[in-house]
Amino acid sequence: MDVVFIPLLNVLAKVVGLYQFLVLIYVILGWLEAFNIVNRYNQIVYGLHNFLFRLVEPALTPIRRFVPNFGGIDLSPLILFFIIYFIEGVIVQILFRFPS
Repeated sequence: MDVVFIPLLNVLAKVVGLYQFLVLIYVILGWLEAFNIVNRYNQIVYGLHNFLFRLVEPALTPIRRFVPNFGGIDLSPLILFFIIYFIEGVIVQILFRFPS
């Protein structure tokens, strides 16, 4: 069972880390668009924003229902980072319990 379980957890840890990176890129791109550093009507920027929106926004929407609005400051990505850190910690602890 460890032959499949350990590599599967390693792949899951990498996917969670990649998702965390995509959330960070989504937040930074949103800031760059808000401060007019990048043009949101540029085809590359629009495509990247649309791609990240489809990946990240389904995770942020349920969090936004529970978190109050703090004067235009969106704290849902920060909460999503904490959730991702928790999931990574659980995966790492499981990997430590089953050494290869």
